Order: sequence, then C-alpha cells, then structure tokens
Amino acid sequence: MSALREGGYELGRLLECAGMARSSYYYALSHPARPTRPELRGAVAEIFSRTANGCGHRQVAMCLRAELGARIANKTVLKMMREMGVRCGIRRETDYHRYNSYRGVVGETFENVIGRDFAADGPWQKMGTDVTEFRQPWGKAYFAPVYDFGSKEIVAWSTSTSPGMAQQAELLDQLLAKMPEGATPVLHSDMGWQYQHAAWCGRPRDAGIVQSMSRKGNCIDNGATEQVFGHMKDEFFRGRTWPDFESFKADLDAYVAHWNTRRRQVRLKGLTPEEFRSQSLAA
Repeated sequence: MSALREGGYELGRLLECAGMARSSYYYALSHPARPTRPELRGAVAEIFSRTANGCGHRQVAMCLRAELGARIANKTVLKMMREMGVRCGIRRETDYHRYNSYRGVVGETFENVIGRDFAADGPWQKMGTDVTEFRQPWGKAYFAPVYDFGSKEIVAWSTSTSPGMAQQAELLDQLLAKMPEGATPVLHSDMGWQYQHAAWCGRPRDAGIVQSMSRKGNCIDNGATEQVFGHMKDEFFRGRTWPDFESFKADLDAYVAHWNTRRRQVRLKGLTPEEFRSQSLAA
C-alpha cells in the first residue's frame, strides 16, 4: 500500500478498495510483524532436519520442551514453522502397500487375541509384526520389524531383498535375544504365509510368546504396525532414491535408531521409546 501511495493514490480510496478500516491500517504501521520466538528458530530447523522429509510441529514442540526446557505450546511451534517456510508433507494414499504375503491357509493359524486393542501399560506386553516393501531403481527391499505397542519401540528388525523365511529367522533371532526373562508378550501379525509356517510358529511358542493373527482381509486389525510404516515412508522414504541396497539398508538402520532414541511420542507424554522403556523397567 505504501508503494501505491507513493504513486499518487489517496489513502482513503486505497482503504476503501481493500475493505480496511483506517484504524487497522495505522495499527499495523505502529505494530510491525515480528518473528515468533526467534531464539528458537535454529533449534526448530535442526530438529526438522533430523529426518530426510522433516517432521510435524508436535514432534518439534516435544523436542524443544524435552531437550531445551523451552516453555512453548504446539500452536506456537506451528506458527514459527509457517513463518520459516518449514512444512512437513501431508500423508496421502499411495501405491506403497503393494506387498501382500497372504496365500490362503497354508499352515497354522491363530485367534485374533489383540482384537484391535493395541493399548499396553508397558513394554513386552503386546507387539506387532508385518512386512513392507520399498521399491527402488535397483530392485525391491523388504522391511520386517517387531513393534512394541507399549513402548512404541521397534525392538527387532530385518531388511532384506527377499521376504522369505531367512529374513524371518533373522528377525526372531533378534527378538528372542532381547526378550526379558519371564516376559510372555502377545505377538500380532496378519495371515501372511510366513507367520503360518512351522519354522515361525514353533520358536515363539517355545519362548512363551502368544501368537495372534488378523482376520483375512482386515488390515486395520494390524493398524498399529501399519501406522509405523506410514510414518517411516513419510519421514524417511518418500521422494528419495539410493544407489544400491547396502546404502539403503544403512540409512534405514539409522532411521530405526532415530525412531527408538530421538523421535518423541505424544502417547508417551513426550518421551522417546528408549526413555519410556528404561523408566518402565526401572519402576
């Protein structure tokens, strides 16, 4: 508006065209916009950059409060990020969910013990597993985690170029090695052929793990684990390519470490999965 006034236009006419009161114009002149919490902008940028595709304002706010002791509301962080032009992409339906391991009833099946009740008071009570596919120019990679519904931690995982029983054996090796003595968790999966295989069913049963399965064609029954895949593909994978499987696997391992040790969770009251597990086991 200042440029138009310098061009000879009358202020009253300009305000009339803009639908602005004269008092509002002079108030804006006497109260120029200032950046919100400028002392925290560097920290906001650093937290946002921890994952390749950034993170949302709630994650940034939790990190500011936990790591810097900042007294700041989620909405203030959202305002800061908008002023900085920092924005996390909105999740959308894509062709991510291509891999389907269901081949009918080819082995042992189990009751849906979880029944979509993913709530747990602590770690090593309820867990989920699944396999998801990542497509790259050099081929496909398959990621198989075991996710703890209580601590929100990825307690074991395997990344492979083939979704076969060798991958599942590596996954179970990790899981059973980390499992605390006396724990009897429920481990939930879909009805994929791997989880019906005798080599899979026997080892968890011998270790005291209760196996649970989704109903056929009900991906929501395994929604907690599917949600992890959604966050992972938003924050880590979307829009990126790697030169080979080895570099992809190394970066994915680093992201899992970030998930467990640095990515804070609203449902854990701002703690990381590692912090929540440590506190729960110490209690």
